[in-house]
Amino acid sequence: MNNATEKKPHAILIPSPAQGHINPLFKLAKLLHLKGFHITFVNTEYNHQRLLKSRGSNAFDAFTDFNFETIPDGLTPMEGDDGDVTQDIVSVTISLRKNFHQFFGELLARLHESAIAGLVPPVTCFVSDCYMPFTIPAAEEYALPILLFCPTSASSFLSNLHFRVLVERGLIPLKDESYWANGYLDTKVDCIPGLHNFRLKDLPGFIRTTNPNDVMLEFFIEVAESIHRASGIVFNTFNELESDVLQVLYSMLPSLYTIGPLPSLLNQIGHNHLASLGSNLWKEDTKCLDWLESKELESVVYVNFGSFTVMTPEQLSEFAWGLANSKKSFLWIIRPDLVIGGLVVLSTEFLKEISDRGLIVSWCPQEKVLNHPSIGGFLTHCGWNSTTESICAGVPMLCWPFFADQPTNSRFICNEWEIGAEIDTNVKRDEVEKLVNELMVGEKGRQMKKKVMELKKKAEENTSLEGCSYMNLDKVIKDVLLKKF
Repeated sequence: MNNATEKKPHAILIPSPAQGHINPLFKLAKLLHLKGFHITFVNTEYNHQRLLKSRGSNAFDAFTDFNFETIPDGLTPMEGDDGDVTQDIVSVTISLRKNFHQFFGELLARLHESAIAGLVPPVTCFVSDCYMPFTIPAAEEYALPILLFCPTSASSFLSNLHFRVLVERGLIPLKDESYWANGYLDTKVDCIPGLHNFRLKDLPGFIRTTNPNDVMLEFFIEVAESIHRASGIVFNTFNELESDVLQVLYSMLPSLYTIGPLPSLLNQIGHNHLASLGSNLWKEDTKCLDWLESKELESVVYVNFGSFTVMTPEQLSEFAWGLANSKKSFLWIIRPDLVIGGLVVLSTEFLKEISDRGLIVSWCPQEKVLNHPSIGGFLTHCGWNSTTESICAGVPMLCWPFFADQPTNSRFICNEWEIGAEIDTNVKRDEVEKLVNELMVGEKGRQMKKKVMELKKKAEENTSLEGCSYMNLDKVIKDVLLKKF
């Protein structure tokens, strides 16, 4: 290791082990690398193997000062797991709370030995997914600054911080399973400042439990109680997007920085030499980009329900025929594990009907797709990455939220920003057909397009050289990450 490398700040970045958490933290890792940091990016062994399978076994070999390390996930492989599926979130969370502090400590000890041997610079800071709370005591143990990264919207995060309040007020857990459908979820929530006219159904889906000892509920309460010990926290958002919520969070968390949207910020700074560094855990099918070239401007609906959403065969069929009956062109991403309990089966009749205007692939480079001129709308699960990427591309949305932060994001997309419309949970083909046509050629669709283009412009302003997000990135590096360097 030469003297120049020795003097580099060394950041360890660790995402929660799920695709939607890995992607945005990976973008932040690239940004820090471009700002002069030596990067150690930590995935679980399971997800790193998926990454190598997706990108190629030598995909990460040629990069200076951008290293990958792994920790175990503590899980026993499930029957039928071919090593390429999204792992069960509850099982991962249980292991995370029980085992990850030890696994992470062992990795830090190895990196410390490597630094003594002159192989890597000494670790100078941690950048952790805020839903990996074991990293906070680890940073305290090493007396190093820790920056938490929030991979969800500020609104979802604020909701999570109030889970204990919801429990204390008796709003959750639900009394029994009938409460999911008896109108109780329409109850107004007035105990979370910054969220206006919110109902229980608009809060993150983890509140929809009847178990007073629910693992996920306990976990989010634990996370909320550890946040204040961090050196700072960053959000993949910008002030105009979630202004009321951010005002509340600024008063609760003084060392808070908005640095989003990250896709726009990364494009602004430029990262050509890192362009081939990707974080998708499924192999991307790029032939869809050639197919899009043959389509007219803003004529294609892009359909992707993310990495976690699962649906019944009946729901799949309703979406399929709704898309077919709309007579619009569409690109549909169907993961192998999208349908509950088995393989995806689409009828020969359906495939014949859409042969000239529909393309189905298993995964794709989403940002490239969303930014393609032929894309006119996005049918989405409303994950935060998909939401911000759609805004950055200026593409309006149809929303079918599944779980976690998605109901909250959908509420903002449809009601606060008015850049999308929501499809009922009990999806019907007639509704899909109607909303797709409204999105693509209707007056409401034109209004949503206009509003999303306004947000795209604000996102670009925030991430420009003089913009708030751009300057906040430099500020958080100086105030937090370089504090002990």
